Amino acid sequence: MKKISILSVVTALTLPAFAEEQMPVVEETASQEVVAQYEQQFEQPVAKTEKTSNPKIKFPHGLQLGVGVSPTSGLNGFIGYNNKKFDSFWAKRFGIRFDFATMSPIKSKLNKKINDEIGDDGFEIEDSLKIDNFKLDAKHYGAMIDFYPFGDTWFLGGWRLSGGYFTGKMDLDADIHGTYNGGKIEFELDGKKYSYDGSEMHGKAMVDWKYSGPYAGTGFDLGLFWGFKIYFDAGVVFTDRTAKIDLDIPLDGLKDALGTSVVEGSAEYNQFIKDKNKVLEDARKELKDYPYYPLVKLGFMYRF
Repeated sequence: MKKISILSVVTALTLPAFAEEQMPVVEETASQEVVAQYEQQFEQPVAKTEKTSNPKIKFPHGLQLGVGVSPTSGLNGFIGYNNKKFDSFWAKRFGIRFDFATMSPIKSKLNKKINDEIGDDGFEIEDSLKIDNFKLDAKHYGAMIDFYPFGDTWFLGGWRLSGGYFTGKMDLDADIHGTYNGGKIEFELDGKKYSYDGSEMHGKAMVDWKYSGPYAGTGFDLGLFWGFKIYFDAGVVFTDRTAKIDLDIPLDGLKDALGTSVVEGSAEYNQFIKDKNKVLEDARKELKDYPYYPLVKLGFMYRF
């Protein structure tokens, strides 16, 4: 019985000590498991965020190229950017374009078409005078900011308002042609009569318009298939530079109302120059009431 009592005492003394030594190991193992679970939960949202990124808002999506024609500037082209896939309310509604046009590649064919439509009779300005053989040349450069009020809404999303700045020129030359029909070739300048006794008269009328100023207009992009669209633009350039008009009237055979020949350096010549300048000045004053150069463009575009 003594042995059992001694064993009981020893057990009672050693078990609490043994328990105290083992408890930190259990607590440390449990804390490591909690930290591991917390880190695993924290990493999951990061992985989801990467998967939800939208690749369609990255370049070159939104890059646009266009080719068309303009009756006032010739062959038209532009390069720009407008991305309807942006998540931002405003970003998807704004775009930018760099626009250019020239008549040089189609000038001869265009002028032939214009003169064929006018016909051999031209435009009659007096009983024995007409204007014909028109020659038109034009070009422009500009930059625009486009605003799409309806964003990426179907159909309405293609309508835009545009504003920017343009610079360009338009040159128009035409022949003044007179034919003798058994009488005099007569015309008036500032109310004074002049005439030719010869069988024919050949002169020129010139219009030179160099413009530069802010642009305002509207237009639309109409989707066809894939990224191809039809584009249309209509607007005006507000400019304080009106067109300049000039007349080249030959002096050979020219006479005033009294039948006196108009010779360079004479009093009749000075009066003739004065009358011609007065007519040109009146025409320029009328053109000042229209300081707007029209721009109309139609063509095809592709948006990446």
